[in-house]
Order: sequence, then structure tokens, then C-alpha cells
Amino acid sequence: MGYIAIDLGAESGRVMAGMLEDGKLQLHQVHRFSNQPVRCNGVLYWNFLQLWHDILDGLQRAVATYGAEWEGIGVDTWGVDFGLLDEQRQLLGNPVHYRDSRTRGVMKSTFEVCSKQEIFASTGLQFLEFNSLYQLMSMKHQQSSQLDAAKTFLMMPDLFHYALSGVRCAEYTIASTTQMLNANSCNWDKDLMERLGLPSRMLPKIAMPGTVIGTILPEVATRTGLAPQTPVIAPAAHDTASAVAAVPAKSGKDWAYLSSGTWSLMGVELNRPLINGSVERYNFTNEGGVDGKIRLLRNIAGLWLVQECRRSIARSGREYSYAELAQKASEAPPLESWVDPDAEAFVAPADMPEAIRQYCVQTAQKPPLDEAVLIRTCLESLVLKYRWTLCKLEELTGRQLQKLHIVGGGVQNTLLCQLTADCTGRTVIAGPVEATASGNILVQAMARGRIGGLEELRHIVRQSGDTVTYQPNEQNRGYWDNAYKKFSRLL
Repeated sequence: MGYIAIDLGAESGRVMAGMLEDGKLQLHQVHRFSNQPVRCNGVLYWNFLQLWHDILDGLQRAVATYGAEWEGIGVDTWGVDFGLLDEQRQLLGNPVHYRDSRTRGVMKSTFEVCSKQEIFASTGLQFLEFNSLYQLMSMKHQQSSQLDAAKTFLMMPDLFHYALSGVRCAEYTIASTTQMLNANSCNWDKDLMERLGLPSRMLPKIAMPGTVIGTILPEVATRTGLAPQTPVIAPAAHDTASAVAAVPAKSGKDWAYLSSGTWSLMGVELNRPLINGSVERYNFTNEGGVDGKIRLLRNIAGLWLVQECRRSIARSGREYSYAELAQKASEAPPLESWVDPDAEAFVAPADMPEAIRQYCVQTAQKPPLDEAVLIRTCLESLVLKYRWTLCKLEELTGRQLQKLHIVGGGVQNTLLCQLTADCTGRTVIAGPVEATASGNILVQAMARGRIGGLEELRHIVRQSGDTVTYQPNEQNRGYWDNAYKKFSRLL
């Protein structure tokens, strides 16, 4: 028997089967499907019902391929987004996507009621305008009838777990992205909610990663062919928490991680939250991890800029794969211009290439007109932000971070990995690509007593897949040092 991971990423969702054999994890993709938000009447929504249909199809395919008996099923997604249930436990409306514009300006008005410093002292969380707290505050400002009727607040993986099992709970790692969880108590800050006029009654109990929360509903068993008592297990339901769990690092304090995809999340593991003025000033975050760990990290825009440039280029009639774009970028002249990938201009622009060019004009730089230079600008800007983030992590923790473990889909971009090594001056260890699914499945195995803890989990990851090591090219050190000085002035 094995485990099923349902991993919902920014461009696609997947149903993955995982089997533990001889101390190694074997992963198999059972079903892949689109995960694109849908805009209707000016609002950007999750396509929840289509995703649920695709998940059921994937589970049915898993049964057809590998049989009806499984040790567990668990769901992970990105953070912050949620759905609301009414008194009859029915979904009140389609969940809204975090890139919707409803939270614009809401942080500022929230701080008029409860100061930024007070919120950070409790939650230890990075301030992003789309955090769940500000999504709820936007609903309050709009006098949403959904908020008045809400009896249960469920983060997106929790909502899918509820659809699978009928059990309502809040997995800890995903709850830690809301800015409504006290970082020290690992429980909801209901006092904060009440001060802001938000209904704390709707917050469900917290379940730690690796908790068996129930079994599948009879209707799910009938639809998919799964055995009726198949367990539903809360993995690290935040996809980054699952990915970080699967970082193939050995114990020690000389390494950082980078979960690379649409978002880049760079950080270190701690045993307790780090909450002080410097962490707040640099906008780092304390999020929940596996086995009692805290993920001190910073969100960086990631390959979002490249993805949006690719979409824009495709609209003009030229289709390129990501590999083709990386090849073009490798042939472009280096370090012609750069942008802060986390600038507000790049959150949801109508046209990403034009937004990048305008940013360069406004900062007295040469705008990238050629497609190859455009993509190289995105990648070089990203690695310059990586270097800044690593420097701040060392300052905050007092650690010397000599190695950077990159996991996730971004490791397939070999140019990005080498640029990261060159710019940061650190050894880069890239892999596994399937870190999120691996972490999801192996945390489920912890829940079933098959794995003893995080160290054993990471040993299995090291045994299960290849990694690629990139060493910095010291001949380019001067160029990168000069570029970093100029880049830092943009921040």
C-alpha cells in the first residue's frame, strides 16, 4: 500500500502516488490538471468545483492503476486562501483568489484599529496585503453577507480535506500563513480577531501536520472506488512546509532552503519563532513547520515574472517552452538591468514585459526590449534578491549559511541554479523537483508510524533521488558584487 498526495500549485494540480520500499520513496504522477483562477464580474475566484471534479478523477485513476487500498490521502496548496461554510456546513461562495484586488489598501486601515507592531508581536508573520487577515477585513469593509453567515473558516487544503472526509479542522502549517495565529502558542489569536471585529467563532481546531483527521466519506468511496475506511491525513498542508520537510539536508546550521516555483520562499529552520524589530523591518515571517520546527523565511516573487512574460509573448503569437526561454536568456548579455521582483508593479500587471520596462525607465536603467534580455533580467533580478535575503538571514540568525538547498520545479532551470550560485557565492544543491509531493507523502507516513521523525524523513529523501551541485564561478565575483551594490539601492 502507498499514499496519495493531492498537490495544488499555481499553474496545475496533481494527484501523486507514493510508495515506500526499502527505505526509498517511489513517486508516480497519476493525474495532472489545470489550476487556473477564473474571473467573473470583476472578481478572481478559485475554480473550486472543477478542481474537486479533477481530484475525484485522479483518485479514481489511482484506484484503477494501483488498487483500492491506501494508507492515506493528504492535500497541500499555497497559503492564505480560504472558503467559508454556513450553519448547514455548505460552502457559502466560491473562494476568492489571493491575486484578486479586494485587499488593496486594507492593511493600512487595519493598522488604524490594531497597530502593525501588535499584529507582528503576536503572529510573527510577514506583512503581505493578501494575507487571510486582510482578505477577511476586506469582506468586513464590504459588509459581506458571507462573513455574517460564516460558521466555519477553512483554508483551501482544509476545505478539500473536509470535502473528502466531512471533518472540519485547520492544519497548523497552513493556518500559520493567515496572520491570525499566535506564533508562540500555535493557536488562533482570538483576541486579535475580536479587536478587529472579525468573528472568531468560525475558527476550527488546529491539527498538527501528520494527524489522521478522519476517513473518506461514503460518496467519495463510491465515486472513486477507494476502500471505504481510507484515512484522510493532514500533511504539512502548506505546500512550502511540505517542500521544506523534504529538503535533503543533514542536521546543522550552515544551510538555507529555497522552495522555487511561482513563488520563491527562502529561509532557515528554527526551534522557536524569532520575533523582533529587525525581523519585522526586513519583512520576514515565522511559519509553522514539521516536527515542531519554525520556518523563518521571506516570500520572493519567484518565477512569476518569467511565467507572466511567457504568457505575454505567447499572446503575441510566439510560443516558447520554459527551457527555450532559459536557453535564449543564457545567450543574452549579462547584467544590463534589474528590477525588484517584489515591487508592487509586478503583483498582477496587465502586461508583465511592459511593467518591467516601465520600472527600468523609472529607475534610470536601460529597458529590456529583446525577449532574451527580458527573461535574463527576470532571472538576474531574482538571484540578486536571493543574495539580499541570504545576507539578511545571516544577520538575523547569526549563522554562516554556506549551502543553499533549492527544491521544487525551479531546479529544472539550470541557468537559474548556476546564476544563484554565482551571485550568492554559495554552494547550491538542487533537488528534488518533487519536494512538495515527497514531503506531503512522507509526513503522512509519519502519521501512520512508518517514519520516526524529520531526520529519518530527510534521510529517505536523500536515498530516493539525485541532486545536482552548482559551485559559484569566482571569475564573475566582481561583476556580481558591483551589480548587487546597485541593486540594493532599489530596495
